[in-house]
Amino acid sequence: MHAPKLAHALALAAIGSAFAATEVAAHPHVWVTMQETVLYDKGTITGLQQTWTFDEIYTQQAIEGLDKNGDGKYDREELKELAKVNIDGLKEFNYFTYAKLGDKSLTFKPPINYWLDYTDKGILTLHFTLPLEQPQSADAPGFNFSIFDASYFIAFDFAEKDPVKLGAHAPPGCKAAIHEPSEDEDTQKLNDAFANALGQDGQQQGQGPMSNSGSVSLGSGGASVVVECAKS
Repeated sequence: MHAPKLAHALALAAIGSAFAATEVAAHPHVWVTMQETVLYDKGTITGLQQTWTFDEIYTQQAIEGLDKNGDGKYDREELKELAKVNIDGLKEFNYFTYAKLGDKSLTFKPPINYWLDYTDKGILTLHFTLPLEQPQSADAPGFNFSIFDASYFIAFDFAEKDPVKLGAHAPPGCKAAIHEPSEDEDTQKLNDAFANALGQDGQQQGQGPMSNSGSVSLGSGGASVVVECAKS
């Protein structure tokens, strides 16, 4: 998938034009920090509630021209169109969300309850819920999911605080664990090269892919969340 099409899916015309001549490259153009909640109802897993916080550069490009009343703030109504553009565009990419029960792939219904908010720190966050087509037994072994873009156009990373939670009505004894994939030699070289190109001085504290130690990550890269329940 070419980057211009993906960029259009993730932004309004201003961002689409900015990426118009860009081909898929070996480093991300958008960074997303994720917080995920596994939803439960009547003894079943019903879906995922997702909170995706975008990087500052993407945010500033995305909100350009959206402050309709000129008050310097961006309320939910002003961001409504952009939220729809994001959700509609993400459909083609299955919302970058892949769930399984053991080795069996699970499918999702279209997103519900979606909106964008803009914080006083100048950051956009997309909220949406992905319902499962078929709810799964809450204590069924092997429920897992991953959120990633294999092209690295978008880098997904879990938030440091509350990256994954189990929602209300989760069975006692269940917990969620993040399993990081093993990093192959090519990915390590790519990370190292990208870190050198960026330079630690060019990174803002807590923003973008650079960690405080100067290492760099291109996203969760297929890290999976596994829900494990103790046998009663």
